[in-house]
Amino acid sequence: MKWHDVRKQYADTWVLVEALKANSIDNKRVIQDMAVISNHIDSTDAWKEYKSLHLSNPLRELYIFHTSNEEIEVIEQRFMGVGRKI
Repeated sequence: MKWHDVRKQYADTWVLVEALKANSIDNKRVIQDMAVISNHIDSTDAWKEYKSLHLSNPLRELYIFHTSNEEIEVIEQRFMGVGRKI
């Protein structure tokens, strides 16, 4: 599903989506095809579902967007966390 189709079908709501086809260009994630997992009136509910799904399968490429946005933009950032040697 393309973003413009998601916006039409789920107007003025939060959507939890999974990227089915995406690539990276200039530190931005470009999502060409996505599947809507769920839609929510409240962003808090969307985040709860996101966290649950991410914990069960962290390799899924999940995002939360509001359909009032004409375009979506995902900026890639390198993880700069603290590592621990055992």
